[in-house]
Amino acid sequence: METLYLLIPISVVLVFLIALAFWWSLRSGQFDDMEGPAYRILMDDDRSSPAAKPGDDRPGVPPADLRDS
Repeated sequence: METLYLLIPISVVLVFLIALAFWWSLRSGQFDDMEGPAYRILMDDDRSSPAAKPGDDRPGVPPADLRDS
């Protein structure tokens, strides 16, 4: 019976520490989605718009109809 007086407080402290470690891991981004961005890159639509001219499909250059004069 005397052992319970020691084991119960130790288990309560241990549960509190585990909950604290879990909360920290949630707040610091440990469970962020690591595969989603990789799939998003693979599923990216790289086709140019049909209104664009053949030389305007370079990355970072908007199609001719979207440019300012």
